Amino acid sequence: MKSIQTKTYTASEKNQTPHWRVIDASGQTLGRLASEVAAILRGKDKTTFTPHIAMGDFVVIVNAAKIHVTGAKLTKKIYYHHSMYPGGLKQTRLDEVLAKHPERVIEDAVQGMLPHNALGRRLFKRLKVSSGPDHPYKAQVSSPANAVKDIKDAAAPAKQQKAKSAKKAPAHEKKEA
Repeated sequence: MKSIQTKTYTASEKNQTPHWRVIDASGQTLGRLASEVAAILRGKDKTTFTPHIAMGDFVVIVNAAKIHVTGAKLTKKIYYHHSMYPGGLKQTRLDEVLAKHPERVIEDAVQGMLPHNALGRRLFKRLKVSSGPDHPYKAQVSSPANAVKDIKDAAAPAKQQKAKSAKKAPAHEKKEA
C-alpha cells in the first residue's frame, strides 16, 4: 500500500495583506473592546492564523473618550509610572487619564492583552486610537481593498440569521407546554 504524505500549510508574512478596520468605541466596555481588538491585531479571526507571524489587520479606534467602564473603576483604577528617581512613583486615576488622554486608556488595555515580546511590539504599532470621531487614516480605510465592516456590523447579520432560523422551526420540533 502506498502512503500519501500531506503537507501542513504554514503561513508566511509576505503572503499577508492586512486590511484596515474602524471600530467605534462609544458605549463599549473597555476590557471587552480591548480583547476583541487584541484578537484582530493578532489575526485570530482568520482561518490561516499562525501564532509567530504578524498577520492581523490594522485597527483604528474612534471615540475613545466615550468608552464605558463598569463598577467603581473610574475612581479606583490607578495607573502607575516611575520617574526612575528616588520617590518618583507617580499615580493617576482612570478618570483623570480619560479627561486628559483618553486614547492612552485603550492603548494600555490592548497592549496588556498582546504578547509581551517583539511580536507584540510590532502588533501594537498597528493600533491607531483617536479620542474623537475623526481620524487621519481615511485614505487607508476608504480604499475598496481595505473595506471591512465594524465589529458590531459584522456580528449583526449572524445574530439576525440565528433569530430568523429560530423563528422558522418546523412544527414537529416545537415542544408543547
